[in-house]
Amino acid sequence: MPDFAPLWSPARIGSTQLDNRVALAPMTRVSASEDGHATEKMASYYEAFARGGFGLLITEGIYTDAAYSQGYLFQPGIATQEQAQSWAKVVEGVHAAGAKIFAQLMHAGAQAQGNRFVASSVGPSAVAPKGEQLGFYRGEGPYPVPSEITAAQMEEVRQGFVAAALHAKEAGFDGVEIHGANGYLLDQFLTDYLNKRTDNYGGSPENRVRFAAEICRAVREAVGPELTVGIRISQSKVSDNHHRWSGGTEEAKAIFAALGATGIDFIHTTEYRATAPAFEDGPETLATLATRHSGVAVIANGNLDDPETAVSLLRDGAADVVALGKAALANRNWPNRVRNNQAFDELDARLFAPVADVKDWELELPA
Repeated sequence: MPDFAPLWSPARIGSTQLDNRVALAPMTRVSASEDGHATEKMASYYEAFARGGFGLLITEGIYTDAAYSQGYLFQPGIATQEQAQSWAKVVEGVHAAGAKIFAQLMHAGAQAQGNRFVASSVGPSAVAPKGEQLGFYRGEGPYPVPSEITAAQMEEVRQGFVAAALHAKEAGFDGVEIHGANGYLLDQFLTDYLNKRTDNYGGSPENRVRFAAEICRAVREAVGPELTVGIRISQSKVSDNHHRWSGGTEEAKAIFAALGATGIDFIHTTEYRATAPAFEDGPETLATLATRHSGVAVIANGNLDDPETAVSLLRDGAADVVALGKAALANRNWPNRVRNNQAFDELDARLFAPVADVKDWELELPA
């Protein structure tokens, strides 16, 4: 019988003590109220994963301000005290079930496809994301060309992340994850074809990662050591699954070193396949490169449905925690099933049709 003991060993990320090393990855579920409040349905949804044995839950992306950050209609926010308070019940349920929970803070930037505050978007440059909006998140057609974000607007974004992190702290979250992945605003700055700036935020990898690093540092300083702080990083995007950093391992070194120097506690890498080489110029995975160059804890995500694959990343030292997305949707008690040597269920396609929101039949708590 395979030895999955590394999955169940305790771990510490920043100030957060985890009972095991299996996390729920953040996944957009567009199930908040229209004005961005977390709902009873969302509380039941997250509690189910906690009861199912996940040591850490990372929420879906939560928008940070009442301007350009919202990316989807019915996306939850944490831009106001009232929105933050709506999350308190979610946090309480997760804690009561024995898990820890981080709030993922997100600014959609040019990848926005539904915002109740503004009818336009901003990005590092006036370049539209590739591809088309996602129908199961209520989007339609190509992404519009954003306005190039100004220095004043960038400061508002920084302040929004800081305020959102402080709101998350007040709501009782154990930590925050800054969303710097999947094509959203901070990832747009990292992306060479979306970032054509000629100032200190464009050009070299060191410049393109600067905005994300500044936000990491600002959040870290604002919330203090008692709240865990990290950032999620990817190469691929919602609208461009095949993107790779053109500078290969050297670019990864620059990005991860800059982020690790900000005082954050972890980096969460997400790839289509977490165990695959990140670049053609070397055998290392993105998680391995993050571990090597950042000096902070690493959470790895990407097709880790098979527990033997998941545990290999921990054994190899590539990651400290593994995060599951679709595998968790199919099996909200994945950790308990692995512990008890039980078979897995297949992913139900109805989860994403017609909209990828939380369905009533999902809310039955696992044993």
